[in-house]
Amino acid sequence: MVGPRSWLGGIFYRSANKRNAGGEKPLDYVLTPLQEQRLQRLQERLNVPFDETRPDHQEALRALWQASFPDTDLSGLVSEQWKDMGWQGPNPSTDFRGCGFVSLENLLFFARTYPASYNRILFKQEGMRSAWEYPFAVAGINVSFMLIQMLDLYSAKPKSLPGVNFLKILSEDEAAFDVLYCIAFQMMDAQWLAMRASYLQFKEVIHATRIQLERELSLDDIHRIRDLPAYNLLYK
Repeated sequence: MVGPRSWLGGIFYRSANKRNAGGEKPLDYVLTPLQEQRLQRLQERLNVPFDETRPDHQEALRALWQASFPDTDLSGLVSEQWKDMGWQGPNPSTDFRGCGFVSLENLLFFARTYPASYNRILFKQEGMRSAWEYPFAVAGINVSFMLIQMLDLYSAKPKSLPGVNFLKILSEDEAAFDVLYCIAFQMMDAQWLAMRASYLQFKEVIHATRIQLERELSLDDIHRIRDLPAYNLLYK
């Protein structure tokens, strides 16, 4: 069930810098040329705002609908139908302002690469669910935002061990951020069920997901994205 517009902004900005409040000493880590190159490419993606007038952005939005509801025609890019996916209103472009085009790319990658896992979450196919469910699409934007903050992706180099290890993974697989997004979304949904959460507890669920993901990204034997213990959630 979709709530007021303040729900989206509230999740983003109340928790954005919470994890850095302890004043932890930044890691002294030197990026390899490949890591630096791939981080720069990822940062370029993060800096692209969603533009509803761009044909390629419009096409990506239509592609997301088609991947989500292949048997249902979309009446338009502004339509009440979008609420069925968990957007806050008939025009999803207003929700993308919080995280940019990359959050749409993340959702579309999830739908195309792991359709079974994507559909399980989109259609809430597993577990005992609260009557007040989180809105799928807006939750997906929050997952993108959480990852960007957690991994220090706007910085010249990571400030935390999870961020450092992510860059090592990124040097092995340039799609690592998108795959990590899919894992994080699946982890978030699993946390939602484990906590028997309701709509108003989404902030707590995102926080618990971040802690769990940070722990996994801090393990010594993580060299590839598939080494993460939660990677298997995509194929359960």
